[in-house]
This record gives sequence, C-alpha cells and structure tokens, in this order.
Amino acid sequence: MAIKATIYKASVQFSDLDRNAYSDHSLTIARHPSETDERLMIRLLAFVLNAPANNDLGLLEFGKDMWDPDEPCLIQTDLTGLTEHWIDVGQPDEKRVLRACGRAKRVSVYSFGTTTASWWAKTGPKLTRTTNLTVWQVPAEQSEQLATLAERGMKLQVTIQDGVIYVEAGGKSVEVTITCLFGGP
Repeated sequence: MAIKATIYKASVQFSDLDRNAYSDHSLTIARHPSETDERLMIRLLAFVLNAPANNDLGLLEFGKDMWDPDEPCLIQTDLTGLTEHWIDVGQPDEKRVLRACGRAKRVSVYSFGTTTASWWAKTGPKLTRTTNLTVWQVPAEQSEQLATLAERGMKLQVTIQDGVIYVEAGGKSVEVTITCLFGGP
C-alpha cells in the first residue's frame, strides 16, 4: 500500500511594508511522503511572496509537481486557462525551466540548500537567453531554520521590511533574505 500525502493547514498573515501590501491566506497543503519540511516551507514562502493582490489574473494554486513531473510547484492561470506564472522550488534542470518559460508569461525558481551555487553555475549559463525567468536563492541555513516552523496546523505571520522577510510562528521567528540570481522582480 502506498503512503498517502500528509495534509498541512496554514493560516498566514502577510504584511509587505515595502510595497504597502497586506493579505491573509488560509491554505491547505498536501505534503508528499518524500518531501521534507524544508521544501514544504519554501513552497509556502513562494506562495506568500507571489500571491496576487486580486484574482483578476487568476488564482495562485499549489501544483502537482511531486506527482507529475510536467507540473509546476505553484501555478497561476488566468481566466482563459493560460499560464500567467509558473513557480518551481529546488534545483530543476534547464530543460524543465526552458519548457516552463515557453508555457508561461512569468517563471520563478526558488532554490535552496547548500548546492545552489554549483547548480546555478552549471545551469545558469544555459538559461541566460530567457526573458521571463527570475531565479531566487534562499540561503541554506535560513531554509533549514524555516523548516523548524513546520507543523500540521500552522499560524504564521510573514512580514517584509527593507527587503528582509520575517516569518514568525508559535513564538519562534526566522529571518530570511533571498537573493536574486537572475532576472528581476
């Protein structure tokens, strides 16, 4: 018998003081048996950072990337079904990223872990011709700290101030400073 996904629920209060944007999200996230807490929290962070202010261009939803290799981690499709934003986490190969760039108006990759520098050194030069790609790096020690906040029922407060992301849950807080490796917001 196959192991089923574990369901996580997150209540997130988001405040971006740099852009004067505020939102609340109630999220249900399926965690694949092979997924780590670290990857789960990076997916959650990517959602919060990219959730649209309104639904005029469609909803941002969690994808089925762990079950289907042709699916993104997060996807925003417009009302006609066209892909507005394709978001991956981790270190996807260049073919996957190039395929995504051909399918979506915007593509974002959030890389984390200690091997990001070597992955980007190998993959980055093959992606420089793309115009709709942004690649972000979450420092390994910060993504590991973020993983300590993962619980099946989470109440998170995420605040961005002066480019720094503060994530607080249950009396613990983590400071995250992501770096843009390619493209731009």
